[in-house]
Amino acid sequence: MAVVGFDLGFQSCYIAVARAGGIETVANEFSDRCTPSVVSFGSKNRAIGVAAKNQQITHAHNTVSNFKRFHGRAFNDPFVQKEKEKLSYDLVPMKNGGVGVKVMYMDEEHIFSVEQISAMLLTKLKETAESNLKKPVTDCVISVPSFFTDAERRSLLDAAQIVGLNCLRLMNDMTAVALNYGIYKQDLPAPEEKPRIVVFVDMGHSAFQVSACAFNKSKLKVLGTAFDPFLGGRNFDGKLVDYFCAEIKSKYKLDPKTKVRALLRLYQECEKLKKLMSSNSTDIPLNIECFMNDTDVSGKMNRSQFEELCADLLQRIEMPLLSLMEQTQLKVEDVNAVEIVGGATRIPAVKERIAKFFGKDVSTTLNADEAIARGCALQCAILSPAFKVREFSVTDATPFPISLLWNTEAEDTEGVHEVFSRNHAAPFSKVLTFYRKGPFELEAFYSDPNGVPYPESKIGRYVIQNVAAQKDGEKSKVKVKVRVNTHGIFSVSTASMVEPVKSEECEDVSVETEVESQDQRPIENLSDKNIQQENSEAGTQSQVQTDGQQTSQSPPSSEPPSEENKIPDVKKTNEKKGDQPPEAKKPKIKVKNVELPIEANLVWQLGKDLLNMYIETEGKMIMQDKLEKERNDAKNAVEEYVYEFRDKLSGPYEKFVCEKDLQGFSALLAETEGWLYEEGEDEAKQVYVEKLEDLKKLGTPIEMRYQEAEERPRLLQELGHRLQYYATIAGEFRNKDEKYIHIDEMEMMKVEKCVSEVVEWMNNAVSAQAKKSLDQDPAVHSSEIKAKLQELNNVCEPVVTQPKPKVDSPKEENPLSEQSDYKTEDMGEDDKNSEMPQQNGECHPSDQNTINMDLD
Repeated sequence: MAVVGFDLGFQSCYIAVARAGGIETVANEFSDRCTPSVVSFGSKNRAIGVAAKNQQITHAHNTVSNFKRFHGRAFNDPFVQKEKEKLSYDLVPMKNGGVGVKVMYMDEEHIFSVEQISAMLLTKLKETAESNLKKPVTDCVISVPSFFTDAERRSLLDAAQIVGLNCLRLMNDMTAVALNYGIYKQDLPAPEEKPRIVVFVDMGHSAFQVSACAFNKSKLKVLGTAFDPFLGGRNFDGKLVDYFCAEIKSKYKLDPKTKVRALLRLYQECEKLKKLMSSNSTDIPLNIECFMNDTDVSGKMNRSQFEELCADLLQRIEMPLLSLMEQTQLKVEDVNAVEIVGGATRIPAVKERIAKFFGKDVSTTLNADEAIARGCALQCAILSPAFKVREFSVTDATPFPISLLWNTEAEDTEGVHEVFSRNHAAPFSKVLTFYRKGPFELEAFYSDPNGVPYPESKIGRYVIQNVAAQKDGEKSKVKVKVRVNTHGIFSVSTASMVEPVKSEECEDVSVETEVESQDQRPIENLSDKNIQQENSEAGTQSQVQTDGQQTSQSPPSSEPPSEENKIPDVKKTNEKKGDQPPEAKKPKIKVKNVELPIEANLVWQLGKDLLNMYIETEGKMIMQDKLEKERNDAKNAVEEYVYEFRDKLSGPYEKFVCEKDLQGFSALLAETEGWLYEEGEDEAKQVYVEKLEDLKKLGTPIEMRYQEAEERPRLLQELGHRLQYYATIAGEFRNKDEKYIHIDEMEMMKVEKCVSEVVEWMNNAVSAQAKKSLDQDPAVHSSEIKAKLQELNNVCEPVVTQPKPKVDSPKEENPLSEQSDYKTEDMGEDDKNSEMPQQNGECHPSDQNTINMDLD
């Protein structure tokens, strides 16, 4: 099972995987770990990532970038309309009111939703992960800005579903960074000790996010988050672009804002300039050749000028930091460390502002670009059964307060209750108890619309259906479970109606025991007048597995008696005392919980039919991309063969082709090259496959003759050495050498016969090959020589390597036999030669059997 984390950034993406006991950031096909968030459309296929970014200037109108913040937004959203002016491609409204992108694809006009565009980017990331892991990728964790609302999160989940990814969790950027930081720390305080407070600051390309986290051993709790969703690296780029636009206009009388390509080139150069100024304080030049109307433009800037230009942006850094400290009630001295991530935090002025606010040096122990992806991969490993990960609990925080609104039955008024406050622990479930005679409606909304960077404060409307009065006409008790799930999305997850059960029914139904008070308490008597609330906090000790994450147990089907009467009514107590004797006890009754259907009408949600259509469309586009890649690969194979063979025909292959064939083959290669760049420029895959086969009919024999000429002498030499080796051993056997005296004579005759036959075959082969020229097919092939060598070894090796039989002798007669089993007398040089076995394949002159062979 693959474990993958995707950092889906505004400008670029990173992929981290769990492998070999650690987390690794993987590279794409360009050996780059950063994949641009860009999708480009062509007449035959799509380009995604690096290839798409390379086409951004030449195909500006059909190349889509900077689309992440359009998720879950309507086309008439003020933010969308403002962004629309800065884009090189066209935005149009979809039928459902969402944001659509109009491009030319396959020579036809297409409109794609933002979910589809993000799905295309995820397709590329998924393929990159699969090619690195060599296995299919389904489960993943995807990063999301902490300020994303429910609508934006649901839209991103839809994008993942289009690609067939099972997103185990949408993880807030800052929470992922905190997990990546904390899980490796060995010196965290014990659970009962004061936690270590660390503030994480992230300034990426489009947004500025901060969060305060409390760390204990094996535990992380997000205390609070703050953000400026419209402050990032691109704002600093924009300042530079505006400055140089004004300079170019006055100096060269050119307006870059009138030409899309010119403006895109200026943005790219300004981004490079910004990065250079982060590491250099001297003047940095800006030069662009053939900028507009074949005019070269130039300029320069230094760091102090840049900081002065961006003074208003730098002032905005403090606001989120102040907001965070106020929310969490922390003082600067409470903060143990400040960790910064994100590309824009490399700007020295940004770093200085953060350090000045906290009064301490900022830490850069985490990889500024890859920390989020690595945290997502760690979370995926924790959620996956395939990996064993050190126990580490993560409690996130709800970024915005959420309230519920409903109509009361007693009066025509509305009830409101804030179910989740800001920075409330998440994932988290609560059970609310209502008393109703019929279906009712709940409306969820953000309590503080001004604090939400989204124009719509409503989250959704939920209709609790099939509610009916009890048989005696009294109101029914309805339990509603509301939840912020592991993705950070609010939902009314379940609803159930509590019904009394007769004693004879108890055997067939799942029941619970409750204490029934004599008078049904009216809903107005509750503290909230309308609901009872049961909390289930994340991170408590009694936990169950719910929807893929650990939340505390809060089943809607059970409620403790103490909760049933947790708000005592003095009037009711007095009535009980007057109506009943003191010794009378409350009768216990059996109840059952009937699950109720919930109709959810959300502010933003793709319909199932539309989602299925997007899934089908993406599948077709993936197949088209695959076919186009195979076609290009086939074309490139022909081109590569032409160039490679033409070079070798005038080099190593020259001797292995006759003059007539050389002229004919060279002409065919030249003809194919011309065809490739003319009528063969855009042909089907099969045409290129056939062209390559035609070339190989002439080229393969030449290539084979060259390879045979290279391989054959080496193999013949090896065969000759083995023949000499076995013949030498046979000669020593005939001379009664002690080393081989134990071998049976019949077996040694087999060796001699085999050696004789192979020698004869080899002499004939060498003789036949000597009559062939290099441009003719060989008389003997390497495969035949290898076969003979194998045959020789199979027959001879088992015979000559037979071990000597052991002879047991009394130890007392030869006490040194275990240490010395050889003679130490000095021998003359000739005697030494005759005694040494010939292991190197050379025959000694004294050998009786001498082999005469003609070697090539």
